[in-house]
Amino acid sequence: MATATERPPTSGVTHTSATLLSAPWRASAWIDTAQVVAGFPIAVVACTVIASLAATTLSLAITAVLAVPLLAATFLCGRLFSSWQRARIQGFTGVSIPAPPVRYTGSSWLRRLWSEARDPNTWRQLGYHLLSGLTASIGFTFVVGFWTVGAMLSTIVLHGWALPDDTVLDPLVSPAGLVLLTTLGLVIFFCAPRVAHVAARLDATLATRLLAPSRSEQLARRVASLSESRAEVIEAADAERRRIERDLHDGTQQRLVSLAMNLGLARTTLTEVPESVRETIDQAHEEAKLALTELRDVVRGMHPAVLDDLGLDAALSGIAARSPVPVRLLVELPRRPPRTVEAVAYFVVAEALSNVAKHAQATRVDIVVEATPDGVLTITISDDGRGGADPDRGTGLRGLRQRVGSVDGTLTINSPEGGPTIVVVELPCA
Repeated sequence: MATATERPPTSGVTHTSATLLSAPWRASAWIDTAQVVAGFPIAVVACTVIASLAATTLSLAITAVLAVPLLAATFLCGRLFSSWQRARIQGFTGVSIPAPPVRYTGSSWLRRLWSEARDPNTWRQLGYHLLSGLTASIGFTFVVGFWTVGAMLSTIVLHGWALPDDTVLDPLVSPAGLVLLTTLGLVIFFCAPRVAHVAARLDATLATRLLAPSRSEQLARRVASLSESRAEVIEAADAERRRIERDLHDGTQQRLVSLAMNLGLARTTLTEVPESVRETIDQAHEEAKLALTELRDVVRGMHPAVLDDLGLDAALSGIAARSPVPVRLLVELPRRPPRTVEAVAYFVVAEALSNVAKHAQATRVDIVVEATPDGVLTITISDDGRGGADPDRGTGLRGLRQRVGSVDGTLTINSPEGGPTIVVVELPCA
């Protein structure tokens, strides 16, 4: 997407004359003038070459042997002149105009030429060069004309004596005529920076609109970039959860196991200590076991190790076995989904079972996990509870929808009052 470095606005005066007159000695005035002057020969040469090649190609269209090479030369010149114009605009204005994405497919040059001919960006660039030949000529004429005429008339007092006598110019060399011409010249000279600025802005705007990818393509590239960034963030977060799970499992959990074993050993061996000490040891032992159980639940809720080791089927079987509501589980996957999709599917089922146990008052839950031929993982969760599940009234279902949406999945809930509740989740695996 094109980016521009805006020049600071002129401060101080806001009346009409200030918008027309500008200081000729400002650096921005000469930068604008140099941009217009430098673009004139490139635009004229590009317009002439491309127009000549296009006309010759059209005249020889019936002879494909000659027309095809000329068409290729036209496209090549269009790319070359476009790169020159992009470099000129960026050098003078700071506007970076990205080149359109390359869509040329095929191994042979004829296929590449055909792909280029079907690309709208190719014709937009050629249209720019044909149009800029006219606009650059007009801008060059006005800018150079204002500077030249303004400089000549504003200094006519110095060289007005050289005008011939006894001609139609004779009234202009009178004192009143010299004053009038000098005033007019100063006005034109001080208007020249504004004219150069307008011409330079029009030049940059035309190049930005036609040499850069279209807005729809820029949005498509932006969407693709955001999708890649989001996927990287999700993968990084998933990797971080796995790392924390391993650290807790291999570090903190092992220390708690060792502490519980030592307290259990002290509980059985220290039989001659006072009763108050035994009660303290017993209480510490029970607290250690409770902390170990809670830590295992936390680790399992972050990212279960069985999901990485044995896959989604084994992981879902584990949470189905621990569910307080009887669960019938069917998993039919011809191959393992991506890790990110597996993690989302696992947590969706875990959260759904938790919601059923807390709110549904159900006696049975059916879970079906299968992969469709078009690469979509479908999860269907149904229960015979009281129904009435609404994502707008609870954070659990909203969290499910957000987690599913993180991988471009969809979540559909059908839960009328009185039940049953059916939750269908579709996760793309491509």
